[in-house]
Amino acid sequence: MTDRSPLRFVVTAGPTREYLDPVRFLSNPSTGRMGFAVARAARAAGHEVTLIAGPVALKTPKGVTRVDVVSARDMLAAVKAAIVPRKGHGQDRTCLVMTAAVADWRPAECAERKRKKGEMADTLKLVRNPDILKTVNEIPAVRRPAVRIGFAAETGEPTSEAARKCREKGLDCVVANDVTAPGAGFGVKTNQVTLVFPDGTIEALPLMSKDAVARRLVRLAANLAERK
Repeated sequence: MTDRSPLRFVVTAGPTREYLDPVRFLSNPSTGRMGFAVARAARAAGHEVTLIAGPVALKTPKGVTRVDVVSARDMLAAVKAAIVPRKGHGQDRTCLVMTAAVADWRPAECAERKRKKGEMADTLKLVRNPDILKTVNEIPAVRRPAVRIGFAAETGEPTSEAARKCREKGLDCVVANDVTAPGAGFGVKTNQVTLVFPDGTIEALPLMSKDAVARRLVRLAANLAERK
């Protein structure tokens, strides 16, 4: 149990799915392990936790409130609902930790029945999904989470893209990693991340378990909240 006042954590995890028809969709290999680890660590530290999960095969951590979603738009709606300040609590010292691998694009249309091969065009028209963190940053300050931490899963050197996201989305930190690096990609129990801050500070962490990374992030979020 933390010796500080408990915070309210809203954590997103896993992939989103963007359906073309009832049986086909665009997605990614995220298993949700990192986000579930953050939710578990935050609850173990005595905080209140809402976990917003895309389609994953993981058990809900004990004491955590879970909201299941499918698409990026579903996840945005769930995040907006979860971060609403409670009456008399102001910002509730809420910490939003966006570990989810949200699909940037979705099919322009979703058919009500399975599309037959002969009915489908050779090209698929896509439209851009809403950017959840950018949308949250545009909410009036009094209703925004006190702490906002994003993730940047990249291929190759991730810090420059993470720094851009940190600036443009008004984040307190971006957790960046190269998903092609050994032990740091999707579906593994370890991760190797770099913490990127808006003032340009960069902190590279060694390869460690996702549970250890999660504990580090929960401590970071708590420290950032104390300074708000």
